Amino acid sequence: MNEKIMRLREIIRESDNIVFFGGAGVSTESGIPDFRSVDGLYHQEWKYPPETILSHSFFTRYPEEYYRFHRAKLVVENVKPNRAHLRLAELEREGKLKAVITQNIDGLHQAAGSKKVLELHGSILRAYCSKCRKPYPADLINFGSGVPRCGCGGVIRPDIVLYEESLDQDILYQATSYIRNADVLIVGGTSLKVYPAAGLINYYRGNKLVLINRSETPYDSYADLVIHEKIGEVFDQV
Repeated sequence: MNEKIMRLREIIRESDNIVFFGGAGVSTESGIPDFRSVDGLYHQEWKYPPETILSHSFFTRYPEEYYRFHRAKLVVENVKPNRAHLRLAELEREGKLKAVITQNIDGLHQAAGSKKVLELHGSILRAYCSKCRKPYPADLINFGSGVPRCGCGGVIRPDIVLYEESLDQDILYQATSYIRNADVLIVGGTSLKVYPAAGLINYYRGNKLVLINRSETPYDSYADLVIHEKIGEVFDQV
């Protein structure tokens, strides 16, 4: 076990006020593709750029094309939580971890057993009518064909934050509050380049900032501990 892993184990052992903030890298080890990696969705051929398809205006104008992409690229079946998800849930049960803040929409943290999960970008496991906001089961949008519609005539949509839409202000407020009051902030599986989510790290006021990511981030020089390894492998050792 290397010195950095040993230091992380010590930090976790000594704290009961830890907050975890994670991105796509937390789920790639479960088989869910990363949008911005070399092999990610943003580097695959499609009729329109994925950033365009995943925008509010595109969804409104071309729901058929949106749902063709949604079911082909966003819905990944038979995925299970990996060691990072599972260990975070364990830390919560142990009374050490206070919240998981995630940019992911896959629901794997909850599947692993985490209770306090703040989903900055929503969840693909929820759906509602874009007109009357009536909730619907996610299977209606994730499977099948065509554009799902509500009885009121509105298009049923996933409960995710599309481009051009604002983050949920209540979720954002809770996230900033947890980060501001945390003793330890562990940031994992995110490039910290996508705002406004990446800016949340600036609310941390402590001196135990841990960054776990396979590649460098713009915040590496500010961190108290930086580990450039797969996050699942790191959590398997702590």
